Amino acid sequence: MADINFEAILKDIKPTETEKKRVMELSNELIKNLNETAASIGAEAEAVLVGSVAKSTWLAGKADIDIFMEFSLETEESYLKRCGLKLGHNCIKTMGGTAEERYASHPYVTGSIEGYEVDFVPCYYIEDASQLKSAVDRTILHTQYIKKHLKRDQADEVLLLKRFMECVGTYGSEFKVGGFSGYLCELMVLEYGSFMGVLEAASTSWRYGQVIDLENYGTAELFKDPMVAVDPVDKNRNVAAALGLQKMSEFVVASTNFLENPSESYFYPKDMVFDSGSIKEEFTERGTKTFILTFHPPNIPADAVYPQIRKTEKSIVKVAEKNGFEVAGSDSWTDEGHRAMILVEFETWKLPHMKKHMGPQIWFKEHQERFLEKYSGKAWVEGDRWVVEVPRTYESVESFFQGVLIPKKINYLRFGKHIKAEILKEHSVVDMKDFLEFTWDDEVLRFLHLYLNKNELLCR
Repeated sequence: MADINFEAILKDIKPTETEKKRVMELSNELIKNLNETAASIGAEAEAVLVGSVAKSTWLAGKADIDIFMEFSLETEESYLKRCGLKLGHNCIKTMGGTAEERYASHPYVTGSIEGYEVDFVPCYYIEDASQLKSAVDRTILHTQYIKKHLKRDQADEVLLLKRFMECVGTYGSEFKVGGFSGYLCELMVLEYGSFMGVLEAASTSWRYGQVIDLENYGTAELFKDPMVAVDPVDKNRNVAAALGLQKMSEFVVASTNFLENPSESYFYPKDMVFDSGSIKEEFTERGTKTFILTFHPPNIPADAVYPQIRKTEKSIVKVAEKNGFEVAGSDSWTDEGHRAMILVEFETWKLPHMKKHMGPQIWFKEHQERFLEKYSGKAWVEGDRWVVEVPRTYESVESFFQGVLIPKKINYLRFGKHIKAEILKEHSVVDMKDFLEFTWDDEVLRFLHLYLNKNELLCR
């Protein structure tokens, strides 16, 4: 295997001493602010730093500061929420930042302070998972576990793994990606010892249902996911629950590619070459017909937007195929603010006026009578089945889209109510060749390029 200069890569991806110092100073300042405010209003809450900053496993320039506010188990949930939000808002205000409320298992405050994104999350103080009152309560235990078990040099291995995953498109457990979380990366380094150990295991021995069980709890059979990483602090939780089969498989392929042909370029964003002209040419050469449905994404949290858009995409494909239009592929994209797009590529986009409709078997007299009443004189027998020709509802993909994206017919599709409302409000369906006549920014063109070149990020 060719020598890879991991030290040089780490120099690029590790936070500098200056960045570390500033992040820790700001974190300590925020914790001091919260604790002093809590004391001044008589709130029995204590702020504690968690996440990758607390564990020294954050990539340079990507420090998200997570501060949890611990309340005792006796605290009423309504008070915890109210007081936690108040402390968070007050801290951001006094630090001159901007605040926004978000929701996980309960509300929390996120803010931008001095260019850093900071989350202030109220939680219960627990000593083990048996005391769990909300999903976020485990996070402090996660931080304690990693700080206790991850050796100092292994933090670098985690950074290499995160960066590699980031550059091959498999990092991030949010719904947008469906990949590996930071905590899962840390557990994988603990399981396999190093970055290279993780890649070698993925390439040679991983299978569907792969198990990581650092504490040997033996509870993996409780889960039916592509990967099962039993949470060392909670034997009844799978840390890899958000990891989809697609991203797990992509990581296995990227690991194999890297081990067969090692290159430092895997740790840097790939320079992809594309423009609207080359993309249009590729779509034309495929001999298929591709349409883009565009609409405004609903104003809801990103983790709710992506599942709704994907559900809509799958439903459109299913209903289109039910109507005889064979689909070659589909994908979706959103900037989360102004535009959402669903791409559907058709192998069949025009159909004859008539279609064959199979009726009942001739042995079932009651069904036969009803069928012949409806289609008298037009039906015939094939084998032991009655058959009739009926006009199609939709003869072209264009008429299909026009037919199902209207109030009376839209319920044939299955999607979240927020998406449905936006599509009914305003949408457009455009043939790809016409779509590419418009001027689009790089994000949209990148989405189309990656649809056409699905393996692009996995090899160098």
